[in-house]
Amino acid sequence: MKLRKNTLIKAMTNLALCALVASVGIVCLSPIDSTVSKEGEENIYRCASEYSDGVSLMFNVYWGTEQVYQILEILKENNAKATFFIGGAWADDNVECLKQIALEGHEIGNHGYFHKDHAKLSIVENEKEIKTCNQFIFLSIGKTPTLFAPPSGSCSKEMLSVCNKLNMTTILWSRDTIDWRDKDSSLIYKRATKDIKGGEFVLMHPMQETVNALKDILNYYNACNLRAVTVTENLQAGG
Repeated sequence: MKLRKNTLIKAMTNLALCALVASVGIVCLSPIDSTVSKEGEENIYRCASEYSDGVSLMFNVYWGTEQVYQILEILKENNAKATFFIGGAWADDNVECLKQIALEGHEIGNHGYFHKDHAKLSIVENEKEIKTCNQFIFLSIGKTPTLFAPPSGSCSKEMLSVCNKLNMTTILWSRDTIDWRDKDSSLIYKRATKDIKGGEFVLMHPMQETVNALKDILNYYNACNLRAVTVTENLQAGG
């Protein structure tokens, strides 16, 4: 009986996920005010407080499932936490990996569904892109993201207004490893560690070269008495 119940729940969840994916192209959103409030403009963070002893590694995920699993293993071995900003199109094909990220206690943020330029999107398009990703993540792990990282850091008043409506904080970065372009482990290490300070947000991607550099990066932080923590924990330190 219990087996039949679990099978039924799983089937219902899969059906809901399929329905959501099928509706990605359908716009059915309520209108919102296009004026960005002062609060909305201030709801962008590039780092946390300088008094924090935490550094936040942020992985933008639209590819590299195998590397994501390797990153999770290295983080676990080093008792480190990170924030993964998930692309909905990737999550659609990698639900089990998404669940594993959450299961291991890492933070999951929203990186949009199709990796679009949010500065070029209307209010309705921004809400569709962000909200659909949120809904898919919720159906997968039972939790809705509260952080949004716009692809390429591309922001607009329309995007900020949508985030304000959805009670989401926009996250950028204080340093970028540019790992997706340079594919050089030594360079990634240097960019993630040189003159590093508490409260910083370090942008990364699931590249093999990043995987290769990650353990040394974490060791360096530890030697500097810095902890690898999620973005939210870093912000709670006074950011």
